[in-house]
Amino acid sequence: MREEFSLTKYIGVDLGTANTLVYCKGKGIVLKEPSVVAVESESGRVLAVGREAKNMIGRTPDEVMVIRPMKGGVIADFDVTQAMLKAFIERSCPGGVMRPHVTICVPFGVTEVERRAVLEAVMRSGGKNAYVIEEPMAAALGAELPVSEATGSMVVDIGGGTCEVAVVSFGGIVASTSIRYAGDKMDADIAEYVKNIYNLMIGERTAEDIKISIGTAHPSCEEKSISVMGRDLASGLPRLLTITSSEVRGAIAGTISKVIGAVRDTLENTPPELAADIVSRGIVLTGGGAKLPGLDLLIQEKTGIDVTVSENAEDCVAVGAGMALSVLADRSQNGARKQKRGLFGRK
Repeated sequence: MREEFSLTKYIGVDLGTANTLVYCKGKGIVLKEPSVVAVESESGRVLAVGREAKNMIGRTPDEVMVIRPMKGGVIADFDVTQAMLKAFIERSCPGGVMRPHVTICVPFGVTEVERRAVLEAVMRSGGKNAYVIEEPMAAALGAELPVSEATGSMVVDIGGGTCEVAVVSFGGIVASTSIRYAGDKMDADIAEYVKNIYNLMIGERTAEDIKISIGTAHPSCEEKSISVMGRDLASGLPRLLTITSSEVRGAIAGTISKVIGAVRDTLENTPPELAADIVSRGIVLTGGGAKLPGLDLLIQEKTGIDVTVSENAEDCVAVGAGMALSVLADRSQNGARKQKRGLFGRK
């Protein structure tokens, strides 16, 4: 085991609904690509993976399907996920003869079937060994929270498919809430708003661009506007629309409310001693959704607890997965064979 780790690369993978990130120790984030695959409809042959495939959304003939194989943080299409992972692992370890050891993240509370599907996908995609770690724990590690100490830390990881809220202490998750209301749901909210209010159909990429460009969660944020093109549902012709930040804020308010509800539910299930630690230390936001302007201010208002956005919030889960595997490798090199309970999922 000691020799294997010294000769073989080990990587951490954040297999997200919207994006997949790969972390290598000593190199940092070596890959950040959309979790999208373009395949030939009849043969199933993979035509493009990642950013190239995402650019094809809404622009392909019937013979080509553009698929997002992850839904709600878990595998929805096993074969396509396997092909995507294989491509990403090869890109992350170019020219390598050795198969890498891989730690991959799963949402907290996934079923045993979903967990095994992720492990099998990694092994079939070129991994030598595969380990799973819950996303909230990986996020806390990546955000450099003191997860191994007997003190409470709260992390809110807002990805594309899920929002994971957890209180971690002494190497384990003490209280957690996982909801499937996150970045993708906000995109859907925006598209639905534009359809209902303006009778205009826009695609998921346009909705995402609106969210990234002018989306806000708090009224104090700067008011902006953006012009987008869509299809008029009455005439069927293209039409230009200008939409404002306040409109977007109203459109995504329901999803934001679900996130805040998950935070409050987790706090209610936290032991009093750890709750006191959280009030003292504050709440840390990670994930791509954490970058939504004003979200930290809104959560702070609703909970009365200080909220900060982690530096490089989008990278935290992948970095934490890589750090966790680094711990395993270091223990192996020192002759230790036991995994720390609470840090890793089952192999």
